[in-house]
Amino acid sequence: MSKSEAAKYSWTYAPRFRAGAFGWRSEPAITRIKEAVSEIKAAARKDPLLAAEGAVLFLQKLSPALQNIDGSSGAIGTAANRAIEALVPVIAKAPADLALRRKWLEKLYLAHADDQVHYIERLGDWWGELCATPEIAAEWADRLAGTVETVFRRSKEEYGFFHGTPMAFSALLASGQHARLLALIDLYPRKFWSYRKWGVEALVALGRKAEAIRYAEDCRGLNEPSWLIAQACEEILLSSGMADDAYERYAYEANQAGTYLATFRAICRKYPGKQAETILMDLVSRTPGEEGKWFAVAKDAGLLDVALHLARQSPVDHRTLIRAAADFSGKQPDFALNCGLLALYWICAGRANDPTAGDVLSAYDHALAASDVAQCREQALQQIRSTLDDFPHERLIRSVIGKSVGL
Repeated sequence: MSKSEAAKYSWTYAPRFRAGAFGWRSEPAITRIKEAVSEIKAAARKDPLLAAEGAVLFLQKLSPALQNIDGSSGAIGTAANRAIEALVPVIAKAPADLALRRKWLEKLYLAHADDQVHYIERLGDWWGELCATPEIAAEWADRLAGTVETVFRRSKEEYGFFHGTPMAFSALLASGQHARLLALIDLYPRKFWSYRKWGVEALVALGRKAEAIRYAEDCRGLNEPSWLIAQACEEILLSSGMADDAYERYAYEANQAGTYLATFRAICRKYPGKQAETILMDLVSRTPGEEGKWFAVAKDAGLLDVALHLARQSPVDHRTLIRAAADFSGKQPDFALNCGLLALYWICAGRANDPTAGDVLSAYDHALAASDVAQCREQALQQIRSTLDDFPHERLIRSVIGKSVGL
């Protein structure tokens, strides 16, 4: 498709992204963003140039369309950032001549400057990639660096902001002007990670990896994102073949995720040379008093003995233990039995969150079913009685299964 035809192409998403089109609700906007990205990526398989035109148009329309949305949950910002990450390669890899690429960049620069709610703010971090060639990157570096320098020199006395700062850094890096980039960052009076992360990349590009780690570490402070600093340092060490050093110094901090299981899996993926049990126990050692919270991680990794050891050290959610007892009663009856018994134990100990009579019956039934498979029913009943003896004032379990266990 020719340039003129691409400019006239009718995108399905385009009329949906009018200024203020979505009101205050984020859910319809998130759906439309995903649809638009899918439409553009589908076009890229047949006509990369057309898709790049569509991506540029979408990024121009995105922020005005979202401007009235309640973004307090962060969901719409996440959707916008994912769209940017998906579409930057579409634009960067398109077979555009220099004139057309310069035209795209001008459009995106103006959209970024007009971005009042900062929905396309992260576009600046990808500017060097969007330039596609060192020649265009150098042009943008020359265009923006002077303004950045002026703002930085004034920042000792007054606050200044220039939306093109990350663009300048990215363009300097992409054009290979590493020393100039480092010198520009050094003009800023504070060790601001959002700026100095570019200096880390410049030092790595210069082959000065040890210095890059020191440079990154020097940013640590009360208001700086320590996990991002750790991620950068970890990546440098891993790329240098220093996996053991990376693991000891940064693995835990750099791979914190939303759940214990996600954290464990992230570290396992990065460090395949480490045994899963070693990684797990290292993680456990970092959360003293919370050993039971790693139960599900150990179970998922097939470390059943370790899982039980952890569940005995500190409380595990009784529902998690009951599910484990149900899942393993046939294939690992000893493990299932202990899970059911531990569920009853933590309920007795008053460490269960709102246990019900149904929970007690489930734990009891699964424990006995597993004991039948393991041929140790009487021993299981005796252990339940022993647990109840240890907690003479416990009422719920006694009222539900007391007669069944001979109390």
